[in-house]
Amino acid sequence: MTFTGLRNFSSSCLLLLAVIVFCQSPMAQTKVLPENKQQVIMSFAPVVRQVAPAVVNIYAKVIRQRRTQPLFDDPFFRHFFGDGVPFGGSRKRIEKSLGSGVIVGKGGVVVTNNHVIKNARHVTVVLPDRREFDAKILLADEKTDLAVLRIQTGKEPLPTASFGDADELEVGDLVIAIGNPYGVGQTVTSGIISALARTNVGVSDFRSFIQTDAAINPGNSGGALVDLQGRLIGINTAIFSQRGGGSVGIGFAVPSNMVQTVVQSAVSGQPLVRPWLSLSGTSVTADMAEGLGLNRPTGVLVENVYPGGPADNAGIKRGDVITKIEKFAVEDEYALRFRLAARPIGKSVELSVLRRGITKPVRFKLIAPPEKPLRNETVIGGRNPFSGLKVVNLSPAVLEENNLRGSFAGVLVIAVKRSSPAIRLGFKPGDVFVQINGKSVKRVKDMERLLRDESQPWIIDIRRGKNKLRKRIG
Repeated sequence: MTFTGLRNFSSSCLLLLAVIVFCQSPMAQTKVLPENKQQVIMSFAPVVRQVAPAVVNIYAKVIRQRRTQPLFDDPFFRHFFGDGVPFGGSRKRIEKSLGSGVIVGKGGVVVTNNHVIKNARHVTVVLPDRREFDAKILLADEKTDLAVLRIQTGKEPLPTASFGDADELEVGDLVIAIGNPYGVGQTVTSGIISALARTNVGVSDFRSFIQTDAAINPGNSGGALVDLQGRLIGINTAIFSQRGGGSVGIGFAVPSNMVQTVVQSAVSGQPLVRPWLSLSGTSVTADMAEGLGLNRPTGVLVENVYPGGPADNAGIKRGDVITKIEKFAVEDEYALRFRLAARPIGKSVELSVLRRGITKPVRFKLIAPPEKPLRNETVIGGRNPFSGLKVVNLSPAVLEENNLRGSFAGVLVIAVKRSSPAIRLGFKPGDVFVQINGKSVKRVKDMERLLRDESQPWIIDIRRGKNKLRKRIG
């Protein structure tokens, strides 16, 4: 064979090989419908086989407080008296709560939703093979609606789910939800990621939920949301439903990054303490954006900076706009709080800060919120309108615990005794005393000193949420 013939033969072979490769390529396969069941290879079964053994049922005996007169729960009464109606007795009842959970640690560590086990006297975990174990609550966190349990199974190993990185998710990714809806038994549903970083779902304080159209129903709470690699990327926590209470294709899950932070704290045995940003701010609105030099409403406008705090020491000032935390965009104040809360104390964090049209990076070390001044928890007594209030000094730690923003001085009400003069006058937990008769209240001792003056009337300035109120008493 001549060199030319050999070359033509080689070219023909390469062309034939290219045709074969093309016919076997995904592009070629998309043009041909499967002719039989054997050609349809897409299935969630391998993922389910891997993860489902680690998804458990949770049964809790929960104490519920019920009024003997339901009329006092009417919105009319609650409008005037709040949650602490001073009349109408209540009765405690033990009810059963149903939910799901996921085994995430070799030592029998199970994560679920806080609302599944809240006020529980006894918690039972049932494995898919129907073995039952009593569970110990290691940590219950209302702010994330997560709870961590531990079951003792002896030396026998348990199946566990491994964590994935929720930050790698994209809208449109396929996901699988596994849980125990309505108590019918372990159920698997599938769907896609419908949205990320949903913050307008008011089921917890740290809001940045994964939204999915995988069917999630009552009883799925605490169950697993996994990707197609079988990695746990979220804990199912809530659904948007109509009157019937079932799924309408809008479900929400706590991202795995936050779940890991809570689990690590529970396993360590240390209290769950979140980093202190030492500033307060508000989400940038469309009206603000133009004046701040932004193309669209995004970011957090800094309103207050705690003197001497990490943000102050790093140079962040009132009027700055925080647009990113590390590589992640900060769309609103909820996104900023969530991103911060998912990070460990002791690590450094970098914020992108916009000031006068220029964005610059600001880096500082995350610390725990200090408890200075000390709380000095005190119950106000005596014959005065404030008798029955339980109050504490405000500190960064107390501010963070109670989700207070913008109030750095004052005395916080943490409880109001039933049938007390204070509750009849409408004082509520969360109120912050700022002034009494025109004089500043910075500490509990200031409040006690001012209350010794029994002059009439009393003029009280308080903060309730973002509102400033003035009460005239007497």
